[in-house]
Amino acid sequence: MQYTLRQLAYLVAVADHGSVTAAANALYTSQPGISSAIAQLEEQFGLQFFIRHHAKGVSLTPAGQSFVAAARNLLAHADDLSLHACALSQSLQGELQLGCFTTIASLFLPGLLAAMRDSYPDITVQLHEGDTGQLQQALLSGQTELALLYDLDLAPSLYRQTLQTVLPYVVLPANHPLASQTAVSLHDLADLPMVLLDLPHSREYFLSVFRLHNLEARVRHKTVSFELVRGLVAAGNGYALLNLRPQTRQSYAGDALVYLPIVEDVPALNIVLAWPQELRLTRRAEAFVSLCEQRISRLG
Repeated sequence: MQYTLRQLAYLVAVADHGSVTAAANALYTSQPGISSAIAQLEEQFGLQFFIRHHAKGVSLTPAGQSFVAAARNLLAHADDLSLHACALSQSLQGELQLGCFTTIASLFLPGLLAAMRDSYPDITVQLHEGDTGQLQQALLSGQTELALLYDLDLAPSLYRQTLQTVLPYVVLPANHPLASQTAVSLHDLADLPMVLLDLPHSREYFLSVFRLHNLEARVRHKTVSFELVRGLVAAGNGYALLNLRPQTRQSYAGDALVYLPIVEDVPALNIVLAWPQELRLTRRAEAFVSLCEQRISRLG
């Protein structure tokens, strides 16, 4: 089959911008040229990539979503090829699109990106933060090549590289009656007010910790902010369950916190790098995976 990288680039641009007009403006080219390129691709592959909405742009068909994801990957590797000769004698170059779960980002990424910059100064990492659903969609659509997140309700079509395993723990204000204990039982927490990290999948996981032991948590406050959870707990508004442990035991307001293990057996979570099973990683992505494998335990 005969097709060009330019045609694929035009197709991806229309998918990203939602209309031929917007894509043409972004690429500084003509609308007829883009329309013709897409029509040629559709004819060649026998697929319809877009549903046209009169005066309202376009939306991807299911076939279009899959094809655009593959086109993004091919374009990324084409960029890899153009840099390959230089990379043989110099450091890797180019742009890596990286997704990261919002609560993981602040703890892991500063050190990882600093190490990436030191080892591969010509690679630029573009960050995309989100929850599990958003990150999976970005991976499957080809908007990101890798995602750093929890292995929690991930699609079977995603490959996972486990980096670290973390157990949930209890966060208490330093003056709490239970704070002097070496560990806390879920039975002692069940009747106390809870501050819940209210992110998709995360909320179900934390509540399931209690239900596995035939208990129900009493949720007083919900928030999608990791730091607000810590702040509300430190100010005496309840306890919380979290998986990641910041080095500091103070809230932003300066109130002291205590971190304690849970007495009962509770489900651990794996922190993973994920990417689509069928995706062949670029050399930039392979370099980031290798760096994460070397450093993530120490950074955690």
